[in-house]
Amino acid sequence: MDFKKIRNIAFIDGQNLYLGTAEDNWQIDYAKFRTYLHDKYHIEDAYYFFGFGLADQRELYKKIQKSGFIIIFKEHNENLKGKKKGNVDTDIVFEAMKSLIEESFDRIVIVSGDGDYKKVIDYLIRKNRFEKILFPNKKNASSLYKKLGSEYFDYLKNPRLQAKIEYLKRAP
Repeated sequence: MDFKKIRNIAFIDGQNLYLGTAEDNWQIDYAKFRTYLHDKYHIEDAYYFFGFGLADQRELYKKIQKSGFIIIFKEHNENLKGKKKGNVDTDIVFEAMKSLIEESFDRIVIVSGDGDYKKVIDYLIRKNRFEKILFPNKKNASSLYKKLGSEYFDYLKNPRLQAKIEYLKRAP
C-alpha cells in the first residue's frame, strides 16, 4: 500500500501569540510548541511572522529558529521602521493563498486570534484545506469566529494544551 504523507503548514502571527499568552501570564516554550504542532497537526513547515526585526531581539530569533520555525519579517521602508505598526496579517493571508495556488500542502493551521483571517479561513474550509486556528487566549479571539465549528479551533490556554507547550523556568 502507498500511503501519502500528510504535509500541513502553519502560519503564526508572532505578536498576537506573544501578547495573547503574556496577557494570561505565561510563555510559549518554542521547542515544545514546534513539537506539538508536528505531532498533533503534522506540520512540516511552520512560518513565524514578525512585524520587523530588532537588533536587541537576535537571541529570541535564534531560539525560535533553532526550535524549527521559519522566521519571516514584514518588509518595511528602512526610514519608517520605528513609525509603523508591524502588522503581518496581509503577509500571512498572501502566503496562505500562494501555498494554496502552488498546492504545496494538505491543510493549514493558523495561530492568532485576529479576525483578519476569517475570509481566508472560510475559503480554506470550503476547499477542505483548513485544519485549525489556535487562539492564544479566549479574550482576544475575534468575535468573527463565533460561528466557526469547534472542530476548527482550540485555545492555547486550554489546560491540557498549555501544560504541553508552556515555558517553565528551571530552578536555580
